[in-house]
Amino acid sequence: MKASFFAGEIIKWYLRNQRNLPWRHTRDPYAIWISEIILQQTRVKQGLPYYQKFMSRYPTVHDLARADQEEVLRLWQGLGYYARFISSTLEGVFPNNYQDLLKLKGIGKYTAAAIASFAFREPVAVVDGNVYRVLARFFGIDDNHKSPSRGKTFCRN
Repeated sequence: MKASFFAGEIIKWYLRNQRNLPWRHTRDPYAIWISEIILQQTRVKQGLPYYQKFMSRYPTVHDLARADQEEVLRLWQGLGYYARFISSTLEGVFPNNYQDLLKLKGIGKYTAAAIASFAFREPVAVVDGNVYRVLARFFGIDDNHKSPSRGKTFCRN
């Protein structure tokens, strides 16, 4: 009962407080991937203009894969290699499920879950530190942020 109440309350809160962000209006796994990588490194307010600039310059994984590496590195170090792999080896098609996304170099559990959930509607938990903190407080669970098993409390992935 507590879990279903929580789900309803968090959805109501989200509908009242949601921010209008471009990656929330797409199911394109490439765009979601770019947003998740940016948001791992910075806050939304700082990352949004960077995301817009990056997506304007490289709207598809093929565009990013064909880009001059020096130019990409100036915008974002390390991303070009992964884009070339997806473009050439996977013909520009992102894996469409959590387990296959995890096989991509540079994509961890959180990013794989975000892409699988938001782009492909796979029912996997997208739990970062902020989500965990909210869930832990609501369900009265000790929030030991140093625990290696911390994320396993709320998700199976």
